[in-house]
Amino acid sequence: MSILLKPIITEKMTNESELRNKYAFKVQREANKIEIKDAVEDAYGVTVESVNTMVHPGKRKTRYTKTGIIDGNTGTYKKAVVTVKDGDVIDFYSNI
Repeated sequence: MSILLKPIITEKMTNESELRNKYAFKVQREANKIEIKDAVEDAYGVTVESVNTMVHPGKRKTRYTKTGIIDGNTGTYKKAVVTVKDGDVIDFYSNI
């Protein structure tokens, strides 16, 4: 299974990628920074300068529906913010 699960494409991360060459990915919880760096370099052919990781804990959510109250949790995930070398670009939309 791949270490990189999916890219995080939000307004904030799009701005960061244009101004500071930073890209965000959802990654496996067990992955370390060296494995993430190697996976990004292999997948996208760029040179990675640094990797910052963070674990987002799940949150408790409640919905009110016609049939009653539904309780649940969102999933916990690990996020990696990767800084690439100046001049390198990751194009997430090339496969569309």
